[in-house]
Amino acid sequence: MASATASDGMYKESSLRRVVTASMAGTVVEWYEFFLYATAATLVFNLIMFPPSDDPYAGIIAAFVTYAVGFIARPLGGIVFGHFGDKYGRKKLLQLAIILVGAATFLMGCLPTFQQVGYLAPALLVLLRFAQGFAVGGEWGGGVLLVAEHSPDKTRGFWASFPQAAVPIGNLVATIVLLVLSSVLSQEAFLAWGWRIGFWLSVIIVAIGYYIRTKITDAPIFIDAQKEAEAAKSANYGVFEVLKRYPRGVITAMGLRFAENIMYYLVVTFSITYLKIALEMDTAEILGMLVIAHVVHMIVIPFIGGLTDRVGRKPIYAIGTVMAAAWGFVAFPMFDTKQPVIIILAICLGLVVHAFMYAPQPSIMSEMFPTRMRYSGVSLGYQVTSIVAGSLAPIIATALLSAYGSYIPVAVYLAIAAAITLVAVLSMRETKGISLHEVDRVDRERLIAETGNVKLPVGR
Repeated sequence: MASATASDGMYKESSLRRVVTASMAGTVVEWYEFFLYATAATLVFNLIMFPPSDDPYAGIIAAFVTYAVGFIARPLGGIVFGHFGDKYGRKKLLQLAIILVGAATFLMGCLPTFQQVGYLAPALLVLLRFAQGFAVGGEWGGGVLLVAEHSPDKTRGFWASFPQAAVPIGNLVATIVLLVLSSVLSQEAFLAWGWRIGFWLSVIIVAIGYYIRTKITDAPIFIDAQKEAEAAKSANYGVFEVLKRYPRGVITAMGLRFAENIMYYLVVTFSITYLKIALEMDTAEILGMLVIAHVVHMIVIPFIGGLTDRVGRKPIYAIGTVMAAAWGFVAFPMFDTKQPVIIILAICLGLVVHAFMYAPQPSIMSEMFPTRMRYSGVSLGYQVTSIVAGSLAPIIATALLSAYGSYIPVAVYLAIAAAITLVAVLSMRETKGISLHEVDRVDRERLIAETGNVKLPVGR
């Protein structure tokens, strides 16, 4: 009997590792392509996709505006994918997401320049950026839920953080690709055609990610919830249902995301602008620094995810939020030294601080909502915030730097965002070790009391 139990445990862990790998593989693909655009917006698109300008910040701001379009599309993608993902399963929607973002990214590599077709160039860029953002909006919720719903209650924080670690891996790969291309090619060749190679490589990466995702299944808890919904002949899922029944969870999730999302794009996107324009540093040198920082970020995220299982979700998130408020005032003076080692430390510090907020998010948000509307709930809470946070952060920071010629307003901007997020952290309840079946049971009892037409599945 003991042998059978041990064998079952090994099978479950093996199955969980397979799910983690599949989720990470797809997330790497999605975010390679998403962040490839982010880096290219600063280094390439600002020079070739928009009208020439004497203001060095003008093209960058224009590129960041198109960058923001992807963030606007993400909540829409999250709503659509969340609705159908709660109905048909996480796996099917994730396979669709990876194909859509791959196609959009490949076509970006085929775009004509402003010099060739005028304003049609930025118009096409905006269209493809929207499609890319729409797909990424559906990716995150499904990817983290596959892992969270397969994970044991006591270690969910650790396992569910791995898809988050895939984000810096995707960013790392994108940075390395552009670093290599910008290093081996002349400036003229890189701007003329070299940058396109990074976008075309998405075809290979998408094929690998899609294949890996064919080898997994939805979690048993989702299959049970799906059968229950079918037996009850109800459609109690989707964005309107989650807003109706769990508005606090959605608002709290948005609050948790606010400072985290702003900080991330200040560290990985705006820092490129600051170092290149304000400090006139070499592009290859900046990208090399970011490569090191992404490696640190990737390693730290699962470690902090594990800490949330031992210490709790709230204290870890609170520590990250407080440190985020201080980071801008510490990091920019470190940037101003122009010393590579000190600059690397500042960027790494920023991503470590970010990890304290980012690593706990999958477990926290999955524990906020029942299975029947979990995809919609986490996608809505996670993605909507990106419109007013991540999408605007590089634009606001660049505008503040251009207007005041100082980093101080940028640091204050981040500190205010951190204060807002701290309120959300203090208001949320601790969910460390909670059973997702218990979350479903409470939700089921509420629904039965209201409608009286929900059938309990056998064994639950």
